[in-house]
Amino acid sequence: MKLEAGFIFLADGADYQKDYKTISTSQVNLTAIGAKDYNTAVKAAQFLVQKGVTAIELCGGFGIQGVAQIQAAVAPEISIGVVRFDNHPGLNFQSGDQLFN
Repeated sequence: MKLEAGFIFLADGADYQKDYKTISTSQVNLTAIGAKDYNTAVKAAQFLVQKGVTAIELCGGFGIQGVAQIQAAVAPEISIGVVRFDNHPGLNFQSGDQLFN
C-alpha cells in the first residue's frame, strides 16, 4: 500500500485550492501544497486529509504555534512532521509564529 503524504509550504499569495501538485512513485504519493498563512494552511491540511493523505510534513516556516494549529485541525491519527528553521530564509528570516500570530 502506498503512503499518501502531503507537504505544506508557506508562500505569500499561495492559494491551496490551485497551488498544489502530486508526485507519485511506487511507494509514495506526495502532494505539495502552498498556503499564504496559518489560516489557509489549516484549510490546506484539511483538504489533504480529504484527499486521503495520512502524513503531513510542514515547511520550516511553521513555528510551534503553527504546527499546533495544524495538528488541532486534523484527526489525531494524521501524522504531522516538521522541517525546522528557527528563522526561515523564505519568510525574511522570521518564524511563521512571528508573522501569523
